[in-house]
Amino acid sequence: MTLATTGAGYARTTRDHRVAVLVLDGAKPLDVGIPSQVFAKRASMPYELRVCGAAPGLVSGGEGLAYHVDHGLEVLAWADTIFVPGYRRPDQELPRPDVVAALRAAAGRGARLVSISTGAFALAAAGVLDGKRATTHWHYTDALRERYPEVDVDEDVLFVDEGQVLTSAGAASGLDLCLHLVRRDHGVGLSNRVARRLVAPPYRSGGQAQYVPHAVPEPHGEVFAATRAWALGRLAEPIGVADLAKQANVSVRTFSRRFRDETGYTPMQWILRARVDRARELLERSELGVEQIASEVGLGTGANLRLHFRRILGTSPSEYRHTFVRPAAS
Repeated sequence: MTLATTGAGYARTTRDHRVAVLVLDGAKPLDVGIPSQVFAKRASMPYELRVCGAAPGLVSGGEGLAYHVDHGLEVLAWADTIFVPGYRRPDQELPRPDVVAALRAAAGRGARLVSISTGAFALAAAGVLDGKRATTHWHYTDALRERYPEVDVDEDVLFVDEGQVLTSAGAASGLDLCLHLVRRDHGVGLSNRVARRLVAPPYRSGGQAQYVPHAVPEPHGEVFAATRAWALGRLAEPIGVADLAKQANVSVRTFSRRFRDETGYTPMQWILRARVDRARELLERSELGVEQIASEVGLGTGANLRLHFRRILGTSPSEYRHTFVRPAAS
């Protein structure tokens, strides 16, 4: 038995979650490849993937690239989740009317719609982003805002999760969003395994800035990566901003400011979320009680763990464990 999300909650289903990748004219190869790679069928992945276009056959990708797809828009009626990869000239060309109608119909029946980069323009054309917060590649945020004023465009994030509709920024953030969906569907354990397989960071918050006007110098970024790794190995211990700054060999003020630029969180917000993520892994993979887990991850008491779990994930540790721990096969 596998798990699939429905809205913001979780529902059990007896089949794998169906994922469609819709390749439009001018589709960008990395945007197409990311969800196709993440959700490709394998023993460890409870997903079934199909790649489609407006019609079966050859789809031009521009710049000498093309894609051959076996399926047309009928796949969108089959899918539980539909990805729309980014495509070229979204501010100049509207998607085909049959594509818009198929996306609108999929949204109407409750499918989960996901865009990577400029794929947000296709979702906006279908009206599924109206009244919702959304993002796209920073180069196109003004164009998206001007063409679709009903959309609340946020150019300062990697991705936006609005429940059944999710949007991401540039191509690499599409990987962050895919891992976020695996984590949302099946828990942090499977998401981390997928990240390891793809040699990718296991977690970048959707709230992290996608475009920083003043770049952080490269050596500084390397130091902070080492500091984060140092902290992840000591979550059970008391860790303060001063400890982190000392490890990074910078002042507390400098560390706090640049850490937020780099991660989208204050140092202590990041530590808290890392502790909750570690608690999720222990809930999934161990039989430890809530009090023991709270101590293991540095949150002190079960009450404290429950408080932060509810605030960050919208559920309780016991509900989370019930959702993600599968019964042993008989």
